[in-house]
Amino acid sequence: MNYYIVIPAHNEEAFIALTLDSLISQTILPKKIVIVNDNSTDKTAEIVTAYAKENPFISLVNKTSSAIHLPGSKVIQAFHKGFETLDEEYDVIVKLDADLILPNNYFETILNIFEKDATIGMAGGFAYIEKNGEWILENLTDKDHIRGAFKAYRKACFQQIGNLKPAMGWDTVDELLSKFYGWKVVTDASLIVKHLKPTGANYNKTARYKQGEAFYTLGYGFLITSIASAKLAMMKKKPLLFLDYIKGFWKAKAAKTPLLVTAEQAKFIRKYRLKKMKEKIF
Repeated sequence: MNYYIVIPAHNEEAFIALTLDSLISQTILPKKIVIVNDNSTDKTAEIVTAYAKENPFISLVNKTSSAIHLPGSKVIQAFHKGFETLDEEYDVIVKLDADLILPNNYFETILNIFEKDATIGMAGGFAYIEKNGEWILENLTDKDHIRGAFKAYRKACFQQIGNLKPAMGWDTVDELLSKFYGWKVVTDASLIVKHLKPTGANYNKTARYKQGEAFYTLGYGFLITSIASAKLAMMKKKPLLFLDYIKGFWKAKAAKTPLLVTAEQAKFIRKYRLKKMKEKIF
């Protein structure tokens, strides 16, 4: 099995060398790595160019887009720009952030997971962040969810879910659609990924409502959105975010924002989410 990696990067000069070092040290190397330099004003492109000279499987693509950092859409538009430059000769496609340090056996382990079970569509490890000199689990999500920072998809699954959606919620809808089509999503707790810049470190004020909008576009409905919003606000230790999320949901509903999923998929998603919620309660 071989794998390709696409890395959207915006002003990542502080971290991208560490990410690339961890990739060129993998026990099974990627066939191709495309870094999409998304409007960076720092030395991101220079750093990548230096790595590309030494490692012919690394390439750089430049993209210009708005400088405002909103979760979701910008990063996936950059991913698409990089993905377009690749051929079809991959078995696994990976979307990575530019601020990670992966263990050397990361992709060997991921490929083994895919090889062992043909029904596994997505696989990933766990994000850890540094707190007081210690690396601890970045506890923002359930243990069965793969973080948006490091997604690996089997080709057939990736094609069936229709690539990644350029909207916030892309990293949840991918898993829900995979399940809709009968694929398994697998996480491996032995794979500790160091996340050098904690999630949401530079989102602006507009982004606060985006989460509620994302819940709406995933077809969650108000009940599931309320539960999910309360849980996320508590996990982030900012209970008032709950109100922002709910406001975002109603704003999206009032604006008749198009859903990321079909009516049939939305029905499956609501049923699946409620089932998961009940399992946690009882």
